[in-house]
Amino acid sequence: MTSKHQPPRKSGAVEHYDAVIIGAGVSGMYAVHHLREMGLSVRVYDGASDVGGTWWYNRYPGARVDGPGSPFYCYTFSEELMQEWDWEETQSDQASVLAYLEHVADRFDLRRDIQFETWVQDARYDEAAQRWTVETSTGVRASAQFLICAVGALSTANMPDIPGIHDFAGECYHTGRWPHEPVSFEGKRVAVIGTGSSGIQSIPEIAKEAAHVTVLQRTPQYSFPARNRPITPDEMAEARANWDAVRAKMNANLSGFPFDMHTRSALEDTPEQRRVLYEELWQRGGFKFFLDLYVDIAISEEANRSLADFVRDKIREIVRDPETAEKLMPDYFVITKRPILDDGYFETFNRDNVSLVDLREDPIERFTPTSVVTRTGEHPIDMLVLATGFDAISGSMLRLNPKGRGGMSLKERWKDRFHNYLGLTIAGFPNLFMIHGPGSPGVFYNMPLGAERQLNWLGEFMRHLRERGLGAVEPTTDSEEAWANEVTGLANATLFPRTDSWWTGANIEGKPRYFSVYLGGMLYYQRIAEVAAKDYEGFSFEAEHRAEDAEAS
Repeated sequence: MTSKHQPPRKSGAVEHYDAVIIGAGVSGMYAVHHLREMGLSVRVYDGASDVGGTWWYNRYPGARVDGPGSPFYCYTFSEELMQEWDWEETQSDQASVLAYLEHVADRFDLRRDIQFETWVQDARYDEAAQRWTVETSTGVRASAQFLICAVGALSTANMPDIPGIHDFAGECYHTGRWPHEPVSFEGKRVAVIGTGSSGIQSIPEIAKEAAHVTVLQRTPQYSFPARNRPITPDEMAEARANWDAVRAKMNANLSGFPFDMHTRSALEDTPEQRRVLYEELWQRGGFKFFLDLYVDIAISEEANRSLADFVRDKIREIVRDPETAEKLMPDYFVITKRPILDDGYFETFNRDNVSLVDLREDPIERFTPTSVVTRTGEHPIDMLVLATGFDAISGSMLRLNPKGRGGMSLKERWKDRFHNYLGLTIAGFPNLFMIHGPGSPGVFYNMPLGAERQLNWLGEFMRHLRERGLGAVEPTTDSEEAWANEVTGLANATLFPRTDSWWTGANIEGKPRYFSVYLGGMLYYQRIAEVAAKDYEGFSFEAEHRAEDAEAS
């Protein structure tokens, strides 16, 4: 039986392509399909052993889509895909999403242009040739006019630096780098650091099997019931029958999902009316909780407080021990950290085999080979689960650290701010394009649809260059500054920047601190369309170098 994967290639020669794509996740997969359809030669490099990106790595217990979910967390470019793929649950689990992406790779024969188990170790721009050269972990070198960075907004794991952590002799796993073979918790004492999305999803599952779970909580969270359920045949049939209308609604929606947008302020209702709505949404569950909320929850402190108080009351209602419930009380503006959906998270603290340590009151002092020691005592453990998240949005680009004009590294260019234009391009780095980078809607938008829309725009941009004999393009620093002001202006009209979160870089020591996501949602796609209509306003173009000019230089 032959493998569906290509063996890693080793080569001393340089391979030439129109575009090199880094990453074979949701964005990179669409990139190879779309650019290939345009007639471009492409090559993808990915360190994993198959497609899927974040869905290949994040196999921790309880991992699920925590956005609006199926069947709309999907590609929209092919109606056949929608017609032939049966989603089973409203909040699909990791295995189901990965199976879908593997199906897409099979359906469109994507793997023939992907080299797996291959990390890009260096990427640098050759100004004379107007091309990018990449060097890989397998020895393959490649040259391309365009470098597409589909490296993932949530793919660079954040590893905590705690005294003695490397001395711990038991099993240790990061949720974002979970083993592919089964992990057993049976009979084990497990400590979990972190109560973000992966922690809140995994803790209830671990607690069902482990002898004891010690939750090491850094920041208490607002979490909402997922109410995951099977998708009915009628729901799938309706989505398929009305697919054109569904797609149009997704493209018109603020977050890229086919739901109506609401305009009512929380302050228009009485406190009693607000609680009736919140209770209805809580019982229904799912991500539509946030989409069907009042329009000003993230803008008005008073509106925000009404929802925050409701959730805190729910925590007190669910968690039987009052002292534990108080430790679980969030004290920031609700939904200004990534909204989390759970499957019985707060209920888990009613189990006899689960204990909560509030690290703000009782911080970790060190690890030993067999325990974690906090200020008030020692907790013997057999396993440590690091649900400590990612160096998000910018981290994967900085890990790649491409070198642009004059050999300038991205780490140097981004030391004070993640300079970019449209969330897609960076001055000093010609012909380099980011998908879901800082300054784009990225993690605030339906990720597969956002990747499609950004890459469709970039495809036309690349066509524009090639048809006009242009060899290189990059934004001006003035357009970068104007874009930064636009992104910041949108953010500052909300409560989001006033909370420490990975959206603001607060989870990574030394990271520039500001809100780096474009909050205009679908307005972003109007903005980039306007830029294209104005002959790509804000960009600086360079004519294609003739071969003899490149040789002379």
